[in-house]
Amino acid sequence: MNELSHVDVTGAVQMVDVGGKPVQRRRAVARATVRMAAETAGRLRDLPKGDALATAQLAGIMAAKRTAELIPLCHPLPLAHVDVTLRVEEDRVEIVAEVATSAQTGVEMEALTAASVAALTVYDMAKAVDKSMTFEVALVEKVKE
Repeated sequence: MNELSHVDVTGAVQMVDVGGKPVQRRRAVARATVRMAAETAGRLRDLPKGDALATAQLAGIMAAKRTAELIPLCHPLPLAHVDVTLRVEEDRVEIVAEVATSAQTGVEMEALTAASVAALTVYDMAKAVDKSMTFEVALVEKVKE
C-alpha cells in the first residue's frame, strides 16, 4: 500500500511540501450526478432564468475558490479558471466542474469541491419536493498541460 501523502513517517498529519515542484498549468474536471424523481427534474427544468441551477453554478464557483479553507491540508491556489455547468436530464442533474491554475500542485480538490457544493445546492433547492434525492461525485480528469 502506498504511503498517504498527508501523513509523515510518525503518523502525524502534514501539509505536503510542494516548494520544489515546478509551476505548471494544471487542470482538473469533476462530475457530480444528483439523482431525483423525474417530476423533480421537470420542475427544475421548467424554472425561469435566475433559478436553482444558476444558484448552484455560482455556489460551485465560490466553493472552488474557498477549497483551502474547507479542506485543512489543501494549498491555497491562484485559480485561473473555474467553470461549472449543470444540465437537467430526465431523472437527474449532471454537473461538470472544470478548474485550472498555474501552480506547483493540482486542482483536483477544487474541482471536486465545486461539483460537490453545486450538487448540495441543487439538493437544498429541491429537497422540499423530493426527500429521496442522492448524489455522487467523481474526479474524471487531472492533467498537467
